[in-house]
Amino acid sequence: MAGLRMSVVVSATSFLLGLLFTHWIADSLTLWKSPETQTDQRLWAAAAYYTILTRMPPPLAYAYAAVALAGGATILWSLRDGRAGNLMFDGGSIFLYGTAIYVYISSVLPSISTYFTDLAHPALSGGAPVALPPFPQDLHRPTFELASSHLICSVVLTGVLTLQAGRWWAEQADTDDEDDVPDEAGETKKTK
Repeated sequence: MAGLRMSVVVSATSFLLGLLFTHWIADSLTLWKSPETQTDQRLWAAAAYYTILTRMPPPLAYAYAAVALAGGATILWSLRDGRAGNLMFDGGSIFLYGTAIYVYISSVLPSISTYFTDLAHPALSGGAPVALPPFPQDLHRPTFELASSHLICSVVLTGVLTLQAGRWWAEQADTDDEDDVPDEAGETKKTK
């Protein structure tokens, strides 16, 4: 049963990480760029991506939320056992997982819905290509904060995967120790 729980947690976390990695298309245009290389074209491209995200079909958003809920519920379920390994590894995992959900709900969702839902982006109008106007000054900070929040969520979810890998490794070591049985001469032999 522990293997199933760990599989659900790792699968859900990997799925959410994959979603966050797709945002790198836009986030890479804004993060770790010096002010001299930060162009309006890059900022408009990131804003266009975030605007497209706001037009996602609601059932797709519900599916993402269901995966996140399944992962969190599975970690909480694992804590119920009360074993030391579960308390240590899953306790850290639920803290990190909760941090990612908190950052996403408190920072990413409000930012996308406030600034990018009704953004009049020239490239999304469907007409002939036009020269991009200067990027609105009031969208600079939300664009950078959105990319930073995505990065925070990615790093935190990577920590969840690391803790789950550590838990698996520790459980394997415990299983290997239990398999060592001393014989009559006092030598240990692996049992199968």
